[in-house]
Amino acid sequence: MGEFRSGFVSLIGRPNVGKSTLLNRLVGEKIAIISSKPQTTRNNVLGILTEEELQIVFTDTPGIHAPTTKLGEFMVRSAETAMRDVDAVLFLIEPVANVGNIEEKILKELEHCESPVILVINKIDTVKRELLLDVITKYTERFNFHAVVPISAKKDDGVELLKKELYALIPGGPMFYPEDMVTDQPERQLVAETVREKILRNLDKEIPHGIAIEVMRMKDKGSVVEIIANIYCEKASHKGIIIGKNGEMLKKIGRIAREDMEKMLGKKVFLELWVKVKEDWRNRDSLIRNFGYDTRE
Repeated sequence: MGEFRSGFVSLIGRPNVGKSTLLNRLVGEKIAIISSKPQTTRNNVLGILTEEELQIVFTDTPGIHAPTTKLGEFMVRSAETAMRDVDAVLFLIEPVANVGNIEEKILKELEHCESPVILVINKIDTVKRELLLDVITKYTERFNFHAVVPISAKKDDGVELLKKELYALIPGGPMFYPEDMVTDQPERQLVAETVREKILRNLDKEIPHGIAIEVMRMKDKGSVVEIIANIYCEKASHKGIIIGKNGEMLKKIGRIAREDMEKMLGKKVFLELWVKVKEDWRNRDSLIRNFGYDTRE
């Protein structure tokens, strides 16, 4: 056996570029919520890949965007902080031959990054392969990347090649986490994020981004886990939409969230959801912290 190697890798990019999908694919388990809506990830999420002689700790960051709330400002700061003190950075983009404003902002941040940066062109299943050359040219003219790897995280295409590029960058080091650990998120946080994911997937427009989940009770009773959680929204009108006619939407969210929780926890789940209004909570520091987002520098 050779020397054990370990290191830290950050995933960065604009919202909805596929960072969470890639993280789940790299680790081999679902630890980050996925939605077609942007700004799904709010906190930095650690995913841990452990193999026989190697451990990589991945950080899935909130998408970098132009923030309009204090919560948005916190999300952008979290992403920018994650570029520092890592062994490699994965910069995810979509296969578009144009460096957008958000990507330009990220590239300027990366100019101060001392770690090797791999350009990951995701969603290649959505374009013709011959178009990728223009994408690569546009970005490599702008920045000296360690490598460029086209992938489809959704289709698991190119992910193994990306792993090989990463493995070569990981230095010798200790095992930072137990080998059976795939994330640092506590079960309560995973439960809350599961509920939030189902709301993101089932409600349209601005409502999902104005919700937060607080797990009030989580008790293991042997054969069943009892979970009571509050869903907070910003407007009374949003509360009615989340509950739905005759409570049907809330029942649906609860049912599909419970199914995921039972797979995650390995036992039956009793889930009780309540919907409450906290007006403009995304601009109130105390509430943002209460919901698990630390806005302090």
